[in-house]
Amino acid sequence: MSSQGRTGAALGGEGQIAAVPRVTIQAFCESGDTAAVMNSAATDRRMLKAHVKAHMGGMNAALEAYRSSPTPNVVVIESTSDRATILAQLEELSEYCDPGTKVIIVGRSNDIHLYRELISLGVSDYLVAPMNVLTFVTSVSNIYASDAGKNVGRVTAILGAKGGVGSSTIAHNIAYNIATSYEAGTVLVDFDLGFGTAGLNLNQDPVTSLGDIVQTPERADSNILDRLMVKCSDHLSLLAAPAMLDTTYDVPDSTFETMLDTLRATTPNIILDLPHTWTAWVRRTIMAADDVILVAAPDLANLRNARNLLDVLNAARPNDAKPRLIMNMVGVQKRPEIAITDFAKALDLEPMAIVPFDAKLFGAAANNGQMLAELEPNNKVTETLLDVTKALMGRAEPKPVKRNLLGPLASLLGRKAS
Repeated sequence: MSSQGRTGAALGGEGQIAAVPRVTIQAFCESGDTAAVMNSAATDRRMLKAHVKAHMGGMNAALEAYRSSPTPNVVVIESTSDRATILAQLEELSEYCDPGTKVIIVGRSNDIHLYRELISLGVSDYLVAPMNVLTFVTSVSNIYASDAGKNVGRVTAILGAKGGVGSSTIAHNIAYNIATSYEAGTVLVDFDLGFGTAGLNLNQDPVTSLGDIVQTPERADSNILDRLMVKCSDHLSLLAAPAMLDTTYDVPDSTFETMLDTLRATTPNIILDLPHTWTAWVRRTIMAADDVILVAAPDLANLRNARNLLDVLNAARPNDAKPRLIMNMVGVQKRPEIAITDFAKALDLEPMAIVPFDAKLFGAAANNGQMLAELEPNNKVTETLLDVTKALMGRAEPKPVKRNLLGPLASLLGRKAS
C-alpha cells in the first residue's frame, strides 16, 4: 500500500481531520504542482495556525538552506531521485536537522518498501505525487494527532440566514437527539451571548456561562470547562450564554479558540448555536467548524442572506463539503412563500430537510422547556429532525427516543421545593 493510500484512508468514515497546531512548515519542491499544493494548503482552515512557506529546488535546496540555519518544525522535501539517492541525501540532511523536526518526503515512486525504509529512518511520512491539498493536510495533522494521542471531536456550527428563523431551536434539538438517540457525548454551546435561549429550552437555570470564558479566554482548559458546563443528561452538557445585558460582548476573533480546541479533545460532538450577526469572532468560529448548517425560511431576505453566506463559506472553505441547508417554518398559513424548488435552485443547494411550521408544537416545547422528541416523539417535525441527526452522525438508525413525561412535572416540583 502506498503512503498516499494510507493517508487517504484517514479520510474515510466522517472525513475528520484534526487542526494542525502552531508549527512552522517549510517545503522544498521540484515541481510547480507540488508548490501549488503547499500554497493552497496554507489557506486551508485546518492549517490556519501553521506557518507554511514553499521553496523550489528540492533536496539540494534544503541541504543548502539548513547548513547554516535551524530547521523548522516540519520539513517537506520533494524528490524525483532514485531510492539510493534519496536515502543518501536523507543521511546528509540528518546531520543538520534539529531534534523534534518532522520530515515528510514527497516522491514519485509508489513503493511500499521505500516507504517502510524511510519510516525506519525516522521520516514521518512519505507521500506519492501528484497529491491533493487534503492528502498533505491529513499527513501533517496525523503527525501531531498521533503525538497528542487524543480523539478529535466534530464541530457543527448552526446559523440562521435571518433572525427569527428558528436556528437555535434546530440546534438545541439536534444536540438533544445526538445525546439521547445515540447516547453519544455532546456539548451544546450557546453563542448568542446577550439573548441565548438554550438554558430556557433545556429547562436549565445555569449559574455559570460563557461570560466567564470571555473574561479569561486563555484559561479555558478542560477543568475550567467542566466547572462551567451544565449537565443536562448523562450525555448532554450545555455551555450557556450569559443572557444578561450588563455588559457588551465586543470580543476579539480568537476569544473562543482555546475553548473549542479543548472541547475537540474531550467531546465527540460539539454543536454551536451561533447568533445571527456577522462579527470577526462569529466568522472565525464558523470557518473553523467541520460542518456548517444554514437554517432559512422561504422568503426573499433569507434567500439573499443565504446566497451571501454560501458565497463566503464556499470561497473560504474550498476543501470542505458545502454547507447544509435546512428550510424551516415552511407553510405558514396565508404567508406568501418562495417555492422550495426555486429557493434551492437559486442557491444551487438542495435542502437536507424541510421542516413544516407547527406553531402549537414549537410553542408548547418552548414554554415547557422541552425538546420536540420529549413532547411529541411521533410528530412529523420530530421525525424530520431525527433524520437530520442521523445524516450528521453518518451512522445506523438511532435508538427510539423515550418520552420523558415527568420532566416538566419534576422540574416544577423542584422549584416549589426550593
